[in-house]
Amino acid sequence: MARTALRIINFHGIGEPERPLEPGEAPYWLSTARFNDMLDRIAAHPERDALAVTFDDSNTSDLTIAAPALTKRGLTAQFFVLTGRIGEPGSLGKADINALVDMGMPIGSHGIAHRDWSSLAPAQLDEELKTSKSVLEEACGFEIKDASIPFGRYNAAVLSRLRSAGYKSAYSSDKGSADPTSFLRARTSVRSDTTDDALSDALSGDMPAMSRLRRAARMQLKQWV
Repeated sequence: MARTALRIINFHGIGEPERPLEPGEAPYWLSTARFNDMLDRIAAHPERDALAVTFDDSNTSDLTIAAPALTKRGLTAQFFVLTGRIGEPGSLGKADINALVDMGMPIGSHGIAHRDWSSLAPAQLDEELKTSKSVLEEACGFEIKDASIPFGRYNAAVLSRLRSAGYKSAYSSDKGSADPTSFLRARTSVRSDTTDDALSDALSGDMPAMSRLRRAARMQLKQWV
């Protein structure tokens, strides 16, 4: 039987940021109204079972805005936490992470300091992957199996060290559909300028044939380099 391709929609911050934003981060913040509109379209999609939702960067809006909105619509999402920000203003604290777990939301690692993993020396990369995993496992009380790659930047070394650190899956930003059984899983990150048509394409997995081929080639190349 053929596996159903998974379309993963990735969010970041919602509403007014409660911390200084990094350069280039602002376009990934959505107004609460736009977020709710997108979530309504996910919840009402005819292939809802083939859709998944994730969040990066562990902003406080994950708990105060996103989680209640998800629960209201009978949805769940996986929240990828930056452990270096735990307890900082505008970011989730340990109690917040546990509150998400109590609401039935899976937790994953986004590393420690929101750095480009593909640019790190081996020892630095291992620290990002292993320490963040152990911190979250202590906070949550269960094994952390999934990681989200900051900025979507990866190479063969990043994927190899993710596996060695004990992760069972890694989420990228390659857009398109993902094989739910594969280690590397592509996502589509939405932005404040994502149009309704672009969201519809992401939810349906529609991508022109040439774009699919180029995406596959890019992903394969990054896994070899």
